[in-house]
Parts: sequence; structure tokens; C-alpha cells
Amino acid sequence: MTDHAAGLRIREAVRALLLADDRRVLLVRFEFPSATRWALPGGGLEPGEDHLEALRRELEEEVGLVDATIGPQIWHRLHIVPFLNGEFDGQRERIHLVECASFDAQPRLSWEQMNAEFVHELRWWTIDGIAASECYFVPKRLHALLEMLLRDGPPADPIDVS
Repeated sequence: MTDHAAGLRIREAVRALLLADDRRVLLVRFEFPSATRWALPGGGLEPGEDHLEALRRELEEEVGLVDATIGPQIWHRLHIVPFLNGEFDGQRERIHLVECASFDAQPRLSWEQMNAEFVHELRWWTIDGIAASECYFVPKRLHALLEMLLRDGPPADPIDVS
């Protein structure tokens, strides 16, 4: 397999598929200058952090979930796109399943801090709501991936959802 990231500055990141006991999924709305995207919560690793430490920190900061039980890595994604700040050429994401009770998602960061990271809304989505929506989801095949996960359980090896 060819490494499409060879020679590029790639940010290591981690995201969570937050799946509530009522089968809803928590997504964040990113507002970029050129597009709106609904995506999984998470973000980049800070120096010295491993993926699980980063995900726990991101879930607490971004959605207010403390002491999450992080499940298996189910997906991975390499997204090549220049960052607006020019620091990176793309991002490599590990995506973990995090099953939880439904909760009132409230970031620990201020909305000013969240908006500075292009995050403008947190919302629980039903699977049917995702299927019926005209919104752009990341990963693109989110509805089909969720249906497969709910039908078959976590994959033995993470699936590439780039």
C-alpha cells in the first residue's frame, strides 16, 4: 500500500464515535470558511500524549464527558488538506468506539475557544436523522458505517474510512 502522506506534515489525531444507549451519535459542527461539516468529536495529540490520553482530554474539553470508557479503534482516516494556519498538510485519525449513556453535552472549553477551533455546535443525531439529512458528514459514509457497526459489531481490524 502506498503512503499518500510521504513527505507531508501530518497531524496525528484521535476521534470518538460516541454512541449512546439510545443509538444516537454525538457530532460536532465545524464551520470552515469554505464549508460546514458534521464530524466526530476529538482532535490532535499534544506533545507527550498517546492516543487514549488525547481522546480522554478531547472528550472532556469538547463535550464535557469525564472518565469515558474508550472502546476499540474501529476506523482510521487520512485526510490530506492544508490546514488554514499552514501548520499541517493533513491529518491522520484513529477513531474509537465510545459507548455511553446519553448525556447533556456541554464543552469545558468556552464557546470562544471552541469557535476558535471552528466548532460551533454539539448535537445528538439519530441514525435515521443522519440518513435523511442533506448535511455533509465526516466520514462521508457515516450512515452506512453506523449501520454496519450496529449490525456486525466492532470490526476485527480498523476500517479505512478516508
